[in-house]
Amino acid sequence: MTAEQITRISVIDPLGPAFERVKTILFKPFDLGKWFVIGFCAWLAYLGTGGGGGGGNRAQWHLDKDFGQAAEEAKEFVLENLFWIIPVGVMVLLVIVVLWILFTWLSSRGRFMFLHCVAQNKAEVKVPWTKFREHAGSLFLFRIVVGLVAFVTFGLPCLMAAFSLFAILSEPTFVLAVLGLVAAGLVFIVLAIVFWLVKRFTTDFVLPIMFLRTTCCVTAWREFLDLLSANKARFALYALFRIVIAITIGVIIAFGFCIGCCLCCVSVLLLIPYIGTVILLPVFIFERSYSLYYIRQYGRQLDVFNLQAETTLQ
Repeated sequence: MTAEQITRISVIDPLGPAFERVKTILFKPFDLGKWFVIGFCAWLAYLGTGGGGGGGNRAQWHLDKDFGQAAEEAKEFVLENLFWIIPVGVMVLLVIVVLWILFTWLSSRGRFMFLHCVAQNKAEVKVPWTKFREHAGSLFLFRIVVGLVAFVTFGLPCLMAAFSLFAILSEPTFVLAVLGLVAAGLVFIVLAIVFWLVKRFTTDFVLPIMFLRTTCCVTAWREFLDLLSANKARFALYALFRIVIAITIGVIIAFGFCIGCCLCCVSVLLLIPYIGTVILLPVFIFERSYSLYYIRQYGRQLDVFNLQAETTLQ
C-alpha cells in the first residue's frame, strides 16, 4: 500500500457507506422475513453478548465497632451453615460456568453468521452455520482463554481493593490503605481498557480476517498485529471514535425507549431479547458495517464486500 492510500484512511468516511449498507440490506426492498432471519443471527452474535477531629474519631470508632460486629455475625452464620452453603455455591458456580461456555460458543457461531449476512447481503442461517464451523470453534477457544486470563488478571486489583478497604478501618494504616485502593482502581481501569481493546479489535478486525483468509483466530491476530503496529495512532483514533459512536447510539436508543414508554406495547417488545434485536437491527448492521468499511481502507485484501472473498472459502 502506498503512502498516498494510507493518508486517505479516515474514521469519518466509513459512516456514509455503513448507512447505505443498512438501507440496502433492510429497505431495498423491505422484507420482514429477511429482518427476522438476519435479526436471529444478530441476536445469536450478541448473546450473553453498565473534617472534624474529635467527631471523626468517634465516627471511626462506631464504624470499626459496627463492621467488626457484622463481620463476626457473618462468620458465625457461614460456619454454622457450611453444610449447605458449599454445595449450593459449587452448583451456582458450575451453572454460571456452563452458561458462560454455552453462550460464548453460540455467540461465536453467531458472529460469523451475522458477518456473512452483512457482507453478502443474504438472510441465511444454515449456510454460514455450517461453513464457518471451524472458524467459530477457533474464535470460541480464543475467547475462552481471554476470558480466563481476564478473570485471573482482574482478581489481582480486586484483592488489592479488598485488603485496602479492610485496612482503611485501621487508623494507623489509613493513608497507605487509601493509596492501595487508588492503585487498585488505576490497575483495574488499565486492565479494563486493554481487554476492551482486545474484544473490540477481535470482533471488528480479526473476525473479518478469519472470514477472508480461512484461518484460525491466532493467525488472524498475527496478521492484524502487523497492521496495528504500523498504524497505532489510526487504530487508537478508531477506538476513541467507536466510543463516540457507542455513546451516540446509546443516547438515541434511550431517547427512543423513552418515547416508546408512551406506547406500552413498543416498550415491552424492546425488552424481549430476540424481538428487541430485530427492532434494533439497523443499529447492529450499522455497527458491523462501519468496522468492515473502515478496515477496507487498508487494502482490497481486507475487503469482505468483494464477492471474490466468498469464493476463497469454498
